[in-house]
Amino acid sequence: MSGNIRLLTETLAAAKAEDRAALIAYLPAGFPTVDGGIAAVRAVLDGGADIVEVGLPHSDPVLDGPVIQTADDIALRGGVRIADVLRTVREAHQATGKPVLVMTYWNPIDRYGVERFTAELAEAGGAGCILPDLPVQESALWRQHADKHGLATVFVVAPSSKAARLAAITEAGSGFVYAASLMGVTGTRASVGAQAADLVRRTRATTELPVCVGLGVSDAAQAAEVAAFSDGVIVGSAFVKRLLDAEDEAAGLAAVRELAADLARGVRRNA
Repeated sequence: MSGNIRLLTETLAAAKAEDRAALIAYLPAGFPTVDGGIAAVRAVLDGGADIVEVGLPHSDPVLDGPVIQTADDIALRGGVRIADVLRTVREAHQATGKPVLVMTYWNPIDRYGVERFTAELAEAGGAGCILPDLPVQESALWRQHADKHGLATVFVVAPSSKAARLAAITEAGSGFVYAASLMGVTGTRASVGAQAADLVRRTRATTELPVCVGLGVSDAAQAAEVAAFSDGVIVGSAFVKRLLDAEDEAAGLAAVRELAADLARGVRRNA
């Protein structure tokens, strides 16, 4: 069964045709529980997110700040497994018809088996993977199997990336390019900063792929700011914090649905 890279591409193209950026949400699988996590992913998609990234919880999430680390720890202590991540992808996609990716560090895939993981992700209806710690020069095996199964390979570029490095990364990637707005870990910021706009400009000089910006966006005003110069706005920690701060699951679902709607208005503000 083929994965949904085409749906991902069409979704980003449709947002561009509307003269706006796509809204991409991130939530870890298994948080606060497996069923609760599935409900949360559905809530952000129903609230207005165009695409969702389902995080595969990891014991050493080097790119993630304290909010997502806390959620990952809750998920891992709850016994989340890769099968639960794939179930989250399947149920979210089936319920909404929207593209669902997995964001994961390389070690869990390596241990699970690249062929097995890509085949099962495609079977679940996944659109691809974001792999923040897989070096491009070591990614041939992954890309071979991802291409075979119709999955996008999304790599991360950073403000420190030089022109030659950007070109190598974007040539190897597919779906879109994840532009980290600043050096550091995930988390909400008071300002996203000019670094992100410069990184998008330099990345676009190397590729026709959409360039989507993450790390730091937490409200509609910041979403509008980033949407003005990018193809997609990626929001994670702000959603996770809403769930962490909620007094119960129903309140958490309402909170992330409301935030998704607010951010969806933000990415359309300049359209």
